[in-house]
Amino acid sequence: MYRRVELFVLDIFISIQKIKHTVKKFKTQKELFYSYESWNSVIRELEVIGEATKYLIKEGALPEDYRVIVNFRNVIIHNYFGIDAEEIWDVVKNDLLEFEKIIRNLICKMVTEDAINDFIEDNKYLDFIVEELEKLK
Repeated sequence: MYRRVELFVLDIFISIQKIKHTVKKFKTQKELFYSYESWNSVIRELEVIGEATKYLIKEGALPEDYRVIVNFRNVIIHNYFGIDAEEIWDVVKNDLLEFEKIIRNLICKMVTEDAINDFIEDNKYLDFIVEELEKLK
């Protein structure tokens, strides 16, 4: 089954928003780590980002340099007993915002308003996602 590449861009955007929304209530990586629901949510969204990034690289929407994100996803998935909470915290606090800028740029270049509207409909139960998607139009 083939999926349009622009949808992977929106998947990443939404995952970034979910991580930002989840992490903003924590001051330290320990607080996040000890909140298992939030921790699991962040890990899951990082996995989505890595998987979607793999397809963006494959389709030529992102350069091979971004393979580091795919590799990070692989570490999270295959090393789940040894995930470094400090490294996760560092990624979500420092690297995620830079990647969000790149994703926003890709959205401007390749995502249609119809696709954004579809994602708004799919995420209508999450006000903070809808608000961010509306800003993209």
